[in-house]
Amino acid sequence: MRSEKRAVALYSLLSAIAITFLKLIVGLSTRSLGILSEAAHSGLDLVAAFITLLSVRVSDKPADAEHQYGHGKVENFSAFIETGLLLLTCVWIVWEAARRLTGYPVHIEPSIPAFGVMFASMAVDWWRSGSLKRIAKKYDSQALEADALHFSTDIFSSGVVVLGLLLVLLGDKFQRPWLDKADSIAALVVSVVIVYVSWRLARQTIDALLDAAPAGIRNRIMDAALKVNGVIEVERVRVRRAGNRYFADLTVGLARNVTFQRSGQVVAEISAAVHELLPDSDVVIHSVPRETGHENIFDRIRAVAARNNFFVHDVSVQDLGGRLHVEQHLELDENLSLKQAHDVATSVEAEMRRELPEIATILTHIESEPGTIEPGQEIAREAALEARLKPIVREFSEILDMHDVKIKRVRDKVYMSCHCTMPDHLPLSRVHDVSTALEIRFKQVAPELFKVLIHPEPQTDNRR
Repeated sequence: MRSEKRAVALYSLLSAIAITFLKLIVGLSTRSLGILSEAAHSGLDLVAAFITLLSVRVSDKPADAEHQYGHGKVENFSAFIETGLLLLTCVWIVWEAARRLTGYPVHIEPSIPAFGVMFASMAVDWWRSGSLKRIAKKYDSQALEADALHFSTDIFSSGVVVLGLLLVLLGDKFQRPWLDKADSIAALVVSVVIVYVSWRLARQTIDALLDAAPAGIRNRIMDAALKVNGVIEVERVRVRRAGNRYFADLTVGLARNVTFQRSGQVVAEISAAVHELLPDSDVVIHSVPRETGHENIFDRIRAVAARNNFFVHDVSVQDLGGRLHVEQHLELDENLSLKQAHDVATSVEAEMRRELPEIATILTHIESEPGTIEPGQEIAREAALEARLKPIVREFSEILDMHDVKIKRVRDKVYMSCHCTMPDHLPLSRVHDVSTALEIRFKQVAPELFKVLIHPEPQTDNRR
């Protein structure tokens, strides 16, 4: 990319040097204001081509500590300078044409070299305009695009000058002195072309320097983001351009009860959607938690806990005479003291009451959240214990069988785990109730059990 951009800018500079030199010679020899205006125009092309060459060399530098968005704005700034130079040329041409049209006599001598230089200039402008436009489109370079637009209009302005010289030549041949003014009129037409080019360049460069977003892109990005599953709202979209690269900044609202991992997945999907609209853009997405408006009381209780970076489970809500009573299990760091844990639970409960005034009471069971790996011993088989426990399973009609029974001893405490097969259609709430009841019965029969873990699995997924 860098070599192609620099090469086409260098060829444009060398062409501008040759064309400017030739136009100046024939313009002075023929005294044609049209050719002199074109020489001045090409002289500014030379300056613009030099600035463009410098800008593409600087703009391709990577971002650094002082220029976090890169150096792409150099291209926009060079296009802005070119606009100013074009306008200065226009002022001089209009002033000189007005002077000649209002009585200042200048004898023009059209010559074959003058026509030759102008036709050669048109051919060169056609070649370099096409080359610049192709590379500008390929790498989205505003500086090269400005030069391409500039040189494409030079073809027309050179043609107007050639027409003016032809009219002057015809005036000399057929004794029509008034046709001498055709050269000055042609110069005025050139100035109109320059104003048109300058206006187009000015709008593009000023928009780029003022960080104006491409027309309609903001709404298209918002629509694309809202189509991503999980996005509730798009609060803000900002797009700016530096050189050939866009920078997009979005703030989106996600449900407050989504996990951090899920929010990362949503953000990645939004970023991919933006890249479809602005390829190779730098996208930054800020997600904020939002209440969906469809949360039940359980979601709202868990949201309060999650906001404080805590986790609650086994949440139970009872409606007793129109008053809601909440029971919950709150997991806290096992290294906290009872006083510290109680203060945390009290704070969380108070925040829940503020956010959910319909709750009358909250009872929190504080559980320690393990943070260490405990050494233990797995007992491959304990037939006597299994013999006592297996008959209990028959008390529950929903349990089809029990298998994979494992016994472990950790710090003199006995842990038991097993797999229980149940019907596929059994509701999860009933599965939980059956598992809890079975756990209670196991501990009644074998009080030495410290913890029982029952893994339910559907009948069709039983892989024994």
